[in-house]
Amino acid sequence: MRRELQSLTVLLFALTGKAMAEDPSSAFDAANRLYDQGKYAEAATGFEKLIQSKNTSPALYYNLGNAFYKSGQMGRAIGAYRTAERMTPRDPDLRANLRFARNQVQGPTQASATWQHWIGRLTVNEWTLLATAALWSFLLLLAFLQWRPALSRSLRGGVVVLAVATLFFGGCVAAAIYQGNSSAAIVVERDAVVRASPFEGSPSAFTLHDGAEVRILDERKDQKEEWFKVSTDPRRIGWLRRDQLHFAPQS
Repeated sequence: MRRELQSLTVLLFALTGKAMAEDPSSAFDAANRLYDQGKYAEAATGFEKLIQSKNTSPALYYNLGNAFYKSGQMGRAIGAYRTAERMTPRDPDLRANLRFARNQVQGPTQASATWQHWIGRLTVNEWTLLATAALWSFLLLLAFLQWRPALSRSLRGGVVVLAVATLFFGGCVAAAIYQGNSSAAIVVERDAVVRASPFEGSPSAFTLHDGAEVRILDERKDQKEEWFKVSTDPRRIGWLRRDQLHFAPQS
């Protein structure tokens, strides 16, 4: 782990509104003290309460991930890191901790494709900003050429480049949105038995371990339980209960 807790200053920058029950900075400090005292599960509970009160930031999810990791909850740690990564995708310490946690996971897990890693280097808003800038530059250049048509030949290359850039960045926006909306989850049980069918008495298909990342293929509900059809790869497909999974954004 490259860094323990991020500072309160970063959290306060992102906090908005008034705390419902107590000052969020005091609650954040209290959770940090619990972490420093080695009470990692209690610290995680404190960080989660802040999140439930809508006081969120990359620093808060980062610290929550550290607390989960130290308390041995690998899946929940990865989920917290992934949420923080979506907010601040280029934080080197966050990326290092997420990679370190993923390397501790035993057994099969879903590996992100190269394009997903590449798209994840920027947020959806940042890709949108680039696409918007390229589009406006393209439109302004076209308007300029309407005013100075004599320059059309010399600026033709610029028009093509800006048109390609607009299409490229627009595609990146679509890919980032798709990635963020993709149904994925993380196993939060030490040894989760994946069933062949969505009921408890069904035969075991295979076993996943705490921290394994899966893709959600289908969902079934009955009066007692909710089941999800999951996959780590085309050879491993089966069903897990909702309580065995933590849902987090794709990264």
